[in-house]
Amino acid sequence: MARMSGIRYPVVDTSGIMEIVEDKVYVAVGKNMKESQSTLRWALHNSGGRQICILHVHQPAEKMNILGTNFSINELEASKVEAYHETERQDMRRLLDRYNKTCQQTGVSAELHPIEMDSIEKGIVEFILQHNVRRLVMGGAADKHYSKKMVDLKSKKAIYVRLLAHPSCQIQFICKGNLIFTRPARLDGVGVAISSPSRLPNTNSSSVESSLRSRSITEGHSNTLPLTSPTPDYRRVMSDNRGTRISPNSAGELTLTTRLPSGRTYDEWGGISQRSPSTGSRFSTCSSEMADDSGLIPYATSEADSDYGSVPRFKDDVLNPSPPSVLERGMNDELYDQLIQAMAEADNSKRDANDESIKRRKAEIDAIMAKRRVKEYENLYAEELRRRLEIDEAFKKTNEEHENIKRELDEVSEELRMALEQKLVLESQIADSVQTVQDLERKMFDAVELLHKYKKERDDMQVECDDALRLLEETREKQAEEASCSSASQFYTEFSFSEVKEATRNFDPSLKIGEGGYGSIFRGFIRHTEVAIKMLHSHSLQGPTEFQQEVNILSRLRHPNLVTLIGACTDAWIIIYEYLSGGSLEDRLNCKGNTPPLSWQTRIRIAAELCSVLIFLHSCDIVHGDLKPANILLDKNSVTKLSDFGICRVLSQNELSSNNTSYCCRTDPKGTFVYMDPEFLSTGELTSKSDTYSFGIILLRLLTGRPALRLQMEVQQAINEENLKNILDPTAGDWPFVQAQQLALLAMNCCDVRKNRPDLASEAWRVLAPMRVSCGLPSFEFGSERQCAIPHYFICPIFQEIMQDPVVAADGFTYEAEALRGWLDSGRNTSPMTNLELANSNLVPNHALRSAIQEWLQQA
Repeated sequence: MARMSGIRYPVVDTSGIMEIVEDKVYVAVGKNMKESQSTLRWALHNSGGRQICILHVHQPAEKMNILGTNFSINELEASKVEAYHETERQDMRRLLDRYNKTCQQTGVSAELHPIEMDSIEKGIVEFILQHNVRRLVMGGAADKHYSKKMVDLKSKKAIYVRLLAHPSCQIQFICKGNLIFTRPARLDGVGVAISSPSRLPNTNSSSVESSLRSRSITEGHSNTLPLTSPTPDYRRVMSDNRGTRISPNSAGELTLTTRLPSGRTYDEWGGISQRSPSTGSRFSTCSSEMADDSGLIPYATSEADSDYGSVPRFKDDVLNPSPPSVLERGMNDELYDQLIQAMAEADNSKRDANDESIKRRKAEIDAIMAKRRVKEYENLYAEELRRRLEIDEAFKKTNEEHENIKRELDEVSEELRMALEQKLVLESQIADSVQTVQDLERKMFDAVELLHKYKKERDDMQVECDDALRLLEETREKQAEEASCSSASQFYTEFSFSEVKEATRNFDPSLKIGEGGYGSIFRGFIRHTEVAIKMLHSHSLQGPTEFQQEVNILSRLRHPNLVTLIGACTDAWIIIYEYLSGGSLEDRLNCKGNTPPLSWQTRIRIAAELCSVLIFLHSCDIVHGDLKPANILLDKNSVTKLSDFGICRVLSQNELSSNNTSYCCRTDPKGTFVYMDPEFLSTGELTSKSDTYSFGIILLRLLTGRPALRLQMEVQQAINEENLKNILDPTAGDWPFVQAQQLALLAMNCCDVRKNRPDLASEAWRVLAPMRVSCGLPSFEFGSERQCAIPHYFICPIFQEIMQDPVVAADGFTYEAEALRGWLDSGRNTSPMTNLELANSNLVPNHALRSAIQEWLQQA
């Protein structure tokens, strides 16, 4: 045999059995990682240094599960099926990577051979045939079927591969890491053992060919030919160059033998005579192994290559011995004739036996082919049955669709009938409408007549109205004189200290919601209303002054972005405000208590509302003086409420600042250092521009979310480097860059030197108003028209009129007392504004708002 693919070599071992050298071991693995891992580890342990090749047959799914129902791939779109199969292939690649990793852990580099077929066992058989595989290791049974006494295969795939794989491949079947069965390799019906190249003897091609030829002779019993007159002359040895000799035995009979490379002799008349009992036993075992599946191998040998094809060679050797003088000296003609006759009979017997063997093998092959055809017919029957079931299912679905269409047609018919009926109803309604229009026209003529009548009455009432207005004007003047003489205590509710203690549960620390240099703030319920109670420190020298100043300011001013004053306790310097559940802007910027971060839209709205209330204060010649995020409160809807007016100042018109452009007052600097105007710190002059500086720092904090210290320098550096996006607060969402840039420039201008700071009403509001509108809020302008318009918080939400007796309900909104009592007396217990259930039906008079309304009416 010639050398094949550089890796297989034919040799003959000492027992005379042919070996085919194979330097690769193929291991068939499946999807079951646990079972295949034990097979792979066994192959790695018993590979003998050979190259490991991992073989995996991928079987594409024939059905897909969609919403819990299995569908055949033939019923689905090709793109979906291909995507599903691609997912399966990716899973297969990951599985092979895991097997490859197992090999790498043992220091072995494995080759991967994935193939794709509809049948796993057929794929293995075809792969063995196409790639000339000489050694294969695969599973023989599932792990649950394994037992120590197992000697046969339990897997249908393993049985299929054992029967139909090419006979030249040796297959070892493994179960649970144990070898349970071995199918030896064969070459033309002769047992073949697989060995590694390291076991090759130093033989040339002529010796290998001689060994194979001598091995192909069929085994048999040695026969002898009796001689009539044995003489010592016939005990001479006759031999040729191939080792054939004729010699007498101990019984005086002449025997023709041929020396085989394995140490056996060939008897021309009787076949191969065994050298020893041990040798014969081994050969018989090999023959029995060959007989296991010999009938299943669909390969036949020609007479020239059969076991009997070698006999004529030996016959020629006997008929033409070398040298011929040996026979001439010791044999007579009669003995020679007997020898020729015996050889001819032996030749005929062996030829008959060979013909019978060929016929038997052909019959077995025909039987196998018949079984295969029966299997194919069974498969065809199953396929036809499957198709019939699919057709029945399709027919059933078609009937269902037909029924559905029929039902839909019935529904459409019913809808058409209802539409016709509705059409008749509409026509009747149109006729009624025409009649109604005619009636209205008649009524309109009657109304014109009444109009002329009412016009005359109106002229009369106009005269009465003028008289009433004159009387009202006189009444307003009297009220203004009385208001100028009254004290500030008329504009807020006075609470006793016992009421405050009861509202705070004797100032329970668990109700404390804030604390600072001014004092402490508690949360409480007073007169069934949730309020914030600010208690100033008694040891503070500024306590009485700050208390009186804050009460005077908040009791006379009213703005939607100013905190509402509920009342006060003058005995203990306690101020009672409306409770704002949103906390301070400082807490929300720091997300205190795991509160959600403020969005950029909310931050723009807070900036606009803060600018609005500052414009209002400055128009009243009031400077807050301590503007910072901790003094900016938020309600549950994140509406801005400015608080803490303890150190605010009312600018005197008699004092001007050094630049003679704005009013100012001189005072000792108080407040938080990082938010204070540097020029106020150096000169002691407090002006409205000082609030503008603090407003600019707050804008920078809303933009960046960073601490105020050195924040101005960081933003200026980012603007210079065109890197503003990187310092914007990411928790606010995606800032619109144009608006963020405008806010940053406005904030930096507000933080500039005092003379360069923008005017809030004319310049800052011009930037913030469009942004406020973009966030979905209504726009408004500051000016004379705005001052003459009725403030919206003076209007009762129910009556839509200016309130005369404003009261605060449990929902926190202010209503006209008469309107809200009528709302509650009608059986309702929900808020007119939020439609949520009211906690209680108690009404608290809003004296501060009442005084603000009266003051506004006097000035209007």
